[in-house]
Amino acid sequence: MSKQKQEIPGENGAGFDKLVELFEQTQTVMQSQATRSVDIALVVRNWLFGWYIVEFENGGAERAELYGKALIDCLSKELKQCGFNGISPTNLRKFREFYLTYKQIQQAEPVKSSNNEIKDKKIQQALPVKSLSALYTPEILQSVTAKLTSCFVLGWTHYVSLLTVKNPEERRFYEIEAAENGWGYRELERQINSALYERLALSRDKDEVKKLSTHGQVVENPLDVIKSPYILEFTGLEERKSYSEYDLETALIDKIEHFLLELGKGFLFESRQKRFSFDNRHFYVDLVFYNRLLRSYVIIDLKVGDLKHQDLGQMQMYVNYFDRFVKTKEEKPTIGILLCLTRSDELVELTLPKGSNIYASEYQLYLPSKEELKKQLEEAHQDWDEHSEQN
Repeated sequence: MSKQKQEIPGENGAGFDKLVELFEQTQTVMQSQATRSVDIALVVRNWLFGWYIVEFENGGAERAELYGKALIDCLSKELKQCGFNGISPTNLRKFREFYLTYKQIQQAEPVKSSNNEIKDKKIQQALPVKSLSALYTPEILQSVTAKLTSCFVLGWTHYVSLLTVKNPEERRFYEIEAAENGWGYRELERQINSALYERLALSRDKDEVKKLSTHGQVVENPLDVIKSPYILEFTGLEERKSYSEYDLETALIDKIEHFLLELGKGFLFESRQKRFSFDNRHFYVDLVFYNRLLRSYVIIDLKVGDLKHQDLGQMQMYVNYFDRFVKTKEEKPTIGILLCLTRSDELVELTLPKGSNIYASEYQLYLPSKEELKKQLEEAHQDWDEHSEQN
């Protein structure tokens, strides 16, 4: 690397030395801030490193011509000689991508106004400096890192996963949900891979979809917790293998933490095969949950085949029983969900009365095609736009 530095002429060579010095100085400052979360400190460091690279690249035509695509490789070699770990060319490119993605993004932790609306706060608004040259004093650098810390609430591995989401609104949704629900990065990856955003968006109108990227998933009524399809790949059941409703129920109970994550916010598990009796007959509800946000019971019946009108009638009886004999006056009406392989919207509409609190949703035992769901969402957007124009 020393031979390479000798070949760098005058001012450009000095500029490269300054760049390396800035990396070293930032590393020292970040390590000294013990009161900060290690994960957040790493995120801030990586964002700053990405900023340094981009600003250096934009430093002029001479610099671009001198280094070109070799900058990342040269920088990685020099930093390794300075004792840096985890500073491979691949990681440096990831830092650069992270900065470019998040340089104008909203603050990771939602800032709410008095009317509970989300305010935009750009990360770069938190910076008291506009150029790298001002950072060459430890005091200013420490001030910058302290301000940037308030802009990030997730760990570095979370942001690496979020960088795979190219749609800014979708990425913002996952960022809010991961922070609010305390998802580990594996849970975050699972929700991204299962296309949670698209599945929720398809059950909402255009205005409600916009709220997903500013507020996350807000649970205020039964429709807010309904998805279709539900993704149950964690059960381990094979899609084409013959299995019974009992097999599906047992698999869900064995993976109850995964199932609660798939159900969404506010769900608490109460019982399986909940028995109630009347007219000298016994009936059994497959799964009983309670949603603390809606303050209502949620009962789920599992069907391994097509949905039938008898299934809807049976669920109506279950819901009526819970409303009359189980729930208290302070609690909201019971929600019934039928999970089936295939449903017919026409059958549901003809069988159930308007305003019914019963929903039929399909489930899949494999991760969905995000491309297909995105296509459906785009078609829904077109329908909304056409409907708006007609009105």
